[in-house]
Amino acid sequence: MNPLIAPAHPATALSVNVNKIAQLRNTRHLGIPSVVRLATVALEAGAQGVTVHPRPDERHIRAHDVHDIAALMAQWPQAEYNIEGNPFHNLMGFIRAVKPHQATFVPDSEGQFTSDHGWGLAADGDRLRPLIDECHALGVRVSLFMDAEPGAMAAARAVGADRIELYTEPYAAAWATPQRDAQLQRFAAAARAAVQAGLQVNAGHDLNRDNLTAFLRAAPEVVEVSIGHALIADALELGMAETVRRYLQCIRDAAGGDAA
Repeated sequence: MNPLIAPAHPATALSVNVNKIAQLRNTRHLGIPSVVRLATVALEAGAQGVTVHPRPDERHIRAHDVHDIAALMAQWPQAEYNIEGNPFHNLMGFIRAVKPHQATFVPDSEGQFTSDHGWGLAADGDRLRPLIDECHALGVRVSLFMDAEPGAMAAARAVGADRIELYTEPYAAAWATPQRDAQLQRFAAAARAAVQAGLQVNAGHDLNRDNLTAFLRAAPEVVEVSIGHALIADALELGMAETVRRYLQCIRDAAGGDAA
């Protein structure tokens, strides 16, 4: 399939971030749990993609995992491989070697605990543009991790991005508070602005089974969600296959139907 074209899924695609599986494995030297095996279970259960975020310190995903998952994804041509990270650190080496379907550029510092903000394109746009161009030359779609600021979406398109990934932690943090509806409106406006600018829309960070359906109902423009921490935590209780099925049901509920 052409990696620059949106996947032909009937609803928002689910990409399973397997970082936390690797983090648990890395606490021992036994090779378990297996990142590849659990990624396979997720795909068999219906997930439409797999995401990895190989940080420079290899606290979870290690270099061999990137290549092992690439080999797995070659057996799943209908699914997408998304590699995310900071293109000014170690990301581009993996992109050049593996040529995933999608590269998600995230403005993390090397020792950052977790992603917590989007790109400031006034400062970084000129540096990002040639790297985006290089990804396109490799046949790789580029998504920029962005805060839900409608006014920033035209700038993301101007530097060459194909998609943006909305950083959804502010929405998740507001889920059980009176600010929830205001956050939903903010993210919905950002998604609309992205589409109007000629971008496709991904979303991720702290989405879970409680808040996912409402988010997608408010922002039906979202074509892909990348979910890791909450999904892996649920999998400890429910098993990976059942967890993936339940997240897919949340997505179907948002679309208003039961189609597989």
